Amino acid sequence: MSDKIKIGISIGDVNGIGLEVIMKSLAELQILDYCTPIVYGHTKVVSYHRKALGMGDFVFNVISSPETANPKKVNMINCWEEDVKIDLGVANEIGGKYALTSLEKATDDLVSGAIDALVTAPINKHNIQSATFNFPGHTEYLQERSGSKDVLMFLLSEDLRVGVVTGHIPLTSVAQSITKDKIMKKLVLMNESLKKDFWIEKPKIAVLGLNPHAGDSGLLGSEEEQVIIPAIKEAFDKGIICFGPYPADGFFGKGSFKQFDAVLAMYHDQGLIPFKTLAFSTGVNYTAGLKFVRTSPDHGTGYDIAGKNEADPTSFIEAIFSAIHIVKRRREQEELLKNQLRSGGKLVETAFDLKDDAN
Repeated sequence: MSDKIKIGISIGDVNGIGLEVIMKSLAELQILDYCTPIVYGHTKVVSYHRKALGMGDFVFNVISSPETANPKKVNMINCWEEDVKIDLGVANEIGGKYALTSLEKATDDLVSGAIDALVTAPINKHNIQSATFNFPGHTEYLQERSGSKDVLMFLLSEDLRVGVVTGHIPLTSVAQSITKDKIMKKLVLMNESLKKDFWIEKPKIAVLGLNPHAGDSGLLGSEEEQVIIPAIKEAFDKGIICFGPYPADGFFGKGSFKQFDAVLAMYHDQGLIPFKTLAFSTGVNYTAGLKFVRTSPDHGTGYDIAGKNEADPTSFIEAIFSAIHIVKRRREQEELLKNQLRSGGKLVETAFDLKDDAN
């Protein structure tokens, strides 16, 4: 448990702001007090970005595997040999190809346990598509690599946590995709994550409606009465403290989210628009339900500002520290359970009693 956490970092689209926010984040050398960063990319690509950004003093320690990482330096694994043509701000096949190469190699090490967590820089969901990547985004790819039956896209900030029932699907498919079973599964994942990953003993969850005014008692849609309310009642009966459905506009407009530990939205934009409005510079995307820990910043590739030294690294820094905290909490919990099994008795001090020490 005293070993420093190894954080793997995939570089995302080489033509975007991924490497800029990575280098700016890791230039804060105090980060080395908390983790050993390992970036999956190539030093030649880094050199191009470093020159464009005027960060000539930033240096990576090149290693061949996570086992050889220097805990006092920022490490890099070269994931390819060939030269790569960089076109900053351009969405092209090259950007997708090497984003995938970085992601695949980092995920290999994550699955094998060679690294403790993965922080992913932004990809372009269109140009990364290939014979080996046929997914709407990181979340679905990592779910398959993890072998997890279900996952939850969980957006985190200091004051707000938002999950979604449906993720990267067209809006026309949302209503028919929302079922009582799916809502139940997401509530279970959210509740378990709040307990396991954030050490909230009795999480209080708000559930949003689908239709305007949460259906207005059936006047504006039947999903609330027929699907969402029955799911909330069943989840509550099973010990999940959840309430709703709340109309999304008033819920966020009046600040009602402050009364809850997390919010479950019905679809992507319903949850992410208010989240990014309230916490864009500090928000983190966390994939709950995986067998490993993965976080990312809540922004995209930023082609419009790539290479201009304008990208804000705050969200990426928050993603790194969120991964560190979650890994530590999981380790603490595992250790407590082992001690309980060894003693054969009941734990007097639980993980929840230690939650203040983990923050």
